[in-house]
Amino acid sequence: MEDWEHGGFGLYIHWPFCQAKCPYCDFNSHVVAHIDQKAWQDAYLSEIERIGAETPGRILRSVFFGGGTPSLMNPDVVDAILTKVRATWPIANDIEITLEANPTSVEAGRFAGYRDAGVNRASMGIQALNDADLKALGRLHSASEAMQAFDIARHVFDRVSFDLIYARQGQSIQDWEKELRQALGLAVDHLSLYQLTIEDGTAFGDRYAAGKLRGLPDDDVAADMYAVTQEVCGSAGFASYEVSNHARPDCESIHNKIYWKYGDYAGIGPGAHGRLTLGGTRYATEAPLAPAMWLSQVRKTGNGDRSREELQRADQFVEFLLMGMRLREGVVLSRFADCMNEHYSNNIKNLIDMGFVSYDEVTLSLTDRGYPVLNAVLREMLDA
Repeated sequence: MEDWEHGGFGLYIHWPFCQAKCPYCDFNSHVVAHIDQKAWQDAYLSEIERIGAETPGRILRSVFFGGGTPSLMNPDVVDAILTKVRATWPIANDIEITLEANPTSVEAGRFAGYRDAGVNRASMGIQALNDADLKALGRLHSASEAMQAFDIARHVFDRVSFDLIYARQGQSIQDWEKELRQALGLAVDHLSLYQLTIEDGTAFGDRYAAGKLRGLPDDDVAADMYAVTQEVCGSAGFASYEVSNHARPDCESIHNKIYWKYGDYAGIGPGAHGRLTLGGTRYATEAPLAPAMWLSQVRKTGNGDRSREELQRADQFVEFLLMGMRLREGVVLSRFADCMNEHYSNNIKNLIDMGFVSYDEVTLSLTDRGYPVLNAVLREMLDA
């Protein structure tokens, strides 16, 4: 058994286009006047064929259409991609096929076409449940449109998740708790709940640096919002299985758990990253960011990767901890027993003594005390 098989094998497809760029977003997304969808379809099919030739016989556990806004893809493009996927790899009986969608009424009308193509899970970027905050976040939809699209989605797809952002400008703990309870009353089986982070290179980042992004909750209030999130979601049967993700029992995201359990995944599309184990060597792959550059490169060379770098065992161990410690279930250290030198062992022992992590001789995981300060715990754990 190769190490990647602990997490499984998935496929990520990046659609880089949006109707508008949200001011908080640092993803590789672009606004353009015209998209040649047939050209993009051909490029995706070519890349699936290339990677399939390198990974024959692998059971594919998940496909994730991310972006950007994949719900701008024509349903027949999604259908062609999934037809090619099924012809390329054996498919798991419970394969999860997710498509990210923005809840505008026009895009909601495409949902039946995506379902017929094979999509069985929608992930909806709702972000807030009131119009004032949606406008502040730069979203194009209203709260009413979001609810209408969500209602269609839950009657079309087997599974539906949606995203909310908290610690927004002017938001109190009471505001967030009320909105969260409303969301749980709507939710099907999964919620992704993210604290607003201000990223360099975004419109919000520029405003914050200029002192113009006012009303953000301070760190203590944001921490209290996180605590409320855990309590309210847990009481409603949506346990936290990862730092920002909550689900009903057995409804966790299969695709994201491939990342967090350090499996293999192929990344296709502009800016997409991948991790592939080939011939016993694990590689990090990365594609060019610019959509036109990626499309041209695939056409000319038949290869959409910008780089393919061999990952040394020590680097894999760091990635394994950075990803796996996000999960409530933690990591099985025996997978990287050869990397557990005295330095790491002492750091972990110190964190156990301080009550931030626990270890049962098999699994290393965060405690309730450690979870809210995950990044600090990881810095201490990996401090060289």
